[in-house]
Amino acid sequence: MNVSKLKPLTNDMLEELGLEWHTDLDNSDYITNEVVEITQAEADAFYDAGNELYEMFIEAGEYVIKNNLFFDLDIPPTLIDTIKQSWDNEVHWHIYGRFDFAGGLDGKPIKLLEFNADTPTLLYESALIQWALLKHNSLDEEMQFNNIFNAISDNFKRMITLGDDVSRFDTMYEGWGVLFSSIRGNIEEERTTKFLMECAKEAGFVSEFCYIDEINFNEDEGVSFNGSKYEFLFKLLPWEIISIDEPELALIINNMMKNKNTIFLNPAYTLLFQSKRMLKILWDLFPNHPLLLETSFAPLSKKQIKKVSFGREGANIEILDSSGILEQRGGEYGNYKSIYQEFYELNSYNGLYYQPNVFFAYESCGLGFRRGGDILDNYAKFVSHIIK
Repeated sequence: MNVSKLKPLTNDMLEELGLEWHTDLDNSDYITNEVVEITQAEADAFYDAGNELYEMFIEAGEYVIKNNLFFDLDIPPTLIDTIKQSWDNEVHWHIYGRFDFAGGLDGKPIKLLEFNADTPTLLYESALIQWALLKHNSLDEEMQFNNIFNAISDNFKRMITLGDDVSRFDTMYEGWGVLFSSIRGNIEEERTTKFLMECAKEAGFVSEFCYIDEINFNEDEGVSFNGSKYEFLFKLLPWEIISIDEPELALIINNMMKNKNTIFLNPAYTLLFQSKRMLKILWDLFPNHPLLLETSFAPLSKKQIKKVSFGREGANIEILDSSGILEQRGGEYGNYKSIYQEFYELNSYNGLYYQPNVFFAYESCGLGFRRGGDILDNYAKFVSHIIK
């Protein structure tokens, strides 16, 4: 693979662009001054892979619900009815997610590692910062697989049109409102949420931001903030965390959906896709599919990755072979159920590994890379790309 150096964006520049989480705890730069060079054919392959896999996830979601496999996916019981409600009603629209891949460069086949369908990170970096890096270096910023802002903006319109024809949106739009929320004290999540709010505003929605603890949740009247009611609520808070930490809120949300006064974004059914144990369901439904890796609820007889259903940022991951544990990371997610996935090495350059991440908003819409070791943890770096 080809990786070239660029003139970096300074921390001041990054902060002017709204990215304040530019320095990791070890004082190293989070945003690299590298750019991965890809071909148009490679970009097209990432685009196609995301589109095909999303259709497979839809089929797998239907299979899980039909066969009541929520326990297998480690889904909290308090969310099962909420998931079913969101699945059965098309108005609960999936706004965006992120596929994590391996391969895709130098002829190495693309393989799915997991799908961050509910609360994916890397959005702001992928949509804006890598574009700015090319512009800063007097390169053609259009030479990226990066249509994230427009794709998400159009996907907000599809919440109303419920289809691919967004041209009908203006005739159907009647001042619908979307309230955007995140938790206090996390600037990355707040900035990501506000970016999504700008996408919604571009689409034409009345939108406002608040912190989750400022929202009034009412089973009969819906969601309100500062005296204004909203038909849609985007909350950058994982569904499983709501179920575990706020069980009373989970019940209120379920009743709000029954009363059809609020639509929650991303919808509850994205938790099915978010569960890494869904990878085993995919393997069962599509055995030996070229985009999938063998995955099981029990250990495999080959080199493998042991993950947990709802782990994040490389936590609670082990790399195993017949001799035992080769590498591991601890974490706070050890109480979730495990999953075993065939090991598949990432493309590498100068001893470091590069993971392609493809955003999806009705269709594949953007690419970015993370760089790190065998296990990509919260010290992994963001790397831009350019189509050569």
